[in-house]
Amino acid sequence: MSAPARDHRAKVAPAPVVGGPTAAPGAGPRPGRLPVEYVLPLCRSDDAGLTELTDHLRTLAGWVDVTVVDGSAPDLFARHAAAWRDLVRHVRPDPALHGANGKVLGVLTGVDLARHEHVVIADDDVRYDEAGLRAVHELLDRVDLVRPQNHFDPLPWHAWWDTGRVLLNRALGGDWPGTLAVRRSTFRAMGGYDPDVLFENLELVRTVRAYGGDTTTPAWLHVRRLPPTVAHFRGQRVRQAYDDRAQPLRLLAGLAVLPGVAAVLVARRPGLLLRAAVATVAVAELGRRRAGGARVFPAHTPLAAPCWVLERGVCSWLALGRRRRGGVPYAGARVRDAAHSIRTLRRRLAGHGPGDLVLWVDGDGRPGGGPGAADRPAGVTGSASGPLSS
Repeated sequence: MSAPARDHRAKVAPAPVVGGPTAAPGAGPRPGRLPVEYVLPLCRSDDAGLTELTDHLRTLAGWVDVTVVDGSAPDLFARHAAAWRDLVRHVRPDPALHGANGKVLGVLTGVDLARHEHVVIADDDVRYDEAGLRAVHELLDRVDLVRPQNHFDPLPWHAWWDTGRVLLNRALGGDWPGTLAVRRSTFRAMGGYDPDVLFENLELVRTVRAYGGDTTTPAWLHVRRLPPTVAHFRGQRVRQAYDDRAQPLRLLAGLAVLPGVAAVLVARRPGLLLRAAVATVAVAELGRRRAGGARVFPAHTPLAAPCWVLERGVCSWLALGRRRRGGVPYAGARVRDAAHSIRTLRRRLAGHGPGDLVLWVDGDGRPGGGPGAADRPAGVTGSASGPLSS
């Protein structure tokens, strides 16, 4: 089982892209727009920032087709429908899907409904510009999945703190952003990805690789992201540390921080802590300068890296406690698995036919359960051309 072949010798170079969204699948493109679907999985508990998000969607709609998959409560869904009518396609997550991670259910629904081969998946705090969308579109001509890099703007104290994580990740290979882009044909052929994991971006990347697809992490592709509220930032600390359960070396490094600090203090050698902090800042600075990152990451941001490392050292142990209690609380349930290994995903894919991921669909909605079901992508029911907009 493998992904469609790509021309890996082709170089990615900026070039004008002409084409655009369609009113319905099969319709012709409109000049000056990108043939890209922008999928935004959403689940709001309040309408803070609705005006700004609406303005962002209006801007996006001038460049690409947009599908918002909205799992918000009925009253909020109705307000969103009124605000976004005639602006974007606004739908509910497919009710046939099941899984603990509502974001993944939104992605499965949105990619199924996509009107284009190239699909950008983004959280509601991600702010692409046209150049970023064009770059992703061009990269998807050559690979199956693109993993851009986020930077916070504006930069309040808690976003500065979390930028320490971003820079260290960039220095060590690449950060995990709030957005990915994928080829729809590959996504459908591999049957989507598991909605019962916490670290959904890692799960999607690993599923593409397990299927045989190609991925890229362009360090130069910087996409703006709005900072979370302070309350949301605090609520993410242990959850993000729990994600490291899917990356054992990172987990062990996090667990080693507190014992290491304690050993240095017992030995009364505080100079070692200072050297470790300086080395951490130096690594973060490499991440800041990598691939033009200094243009979007201020010079003082590497100083946040030691703060973040110490925080991760504490939260890694708290995350172990969450594991003993059955996982991390998420949307009224507990999610036990952070993500699966590529070996596990390969076994799972080998056990199913192309596009056969009945695990994510309730029994009554499984492919093969009714007329036309064989043409539906696994994990999602309904037709991409169906009248699902609000």
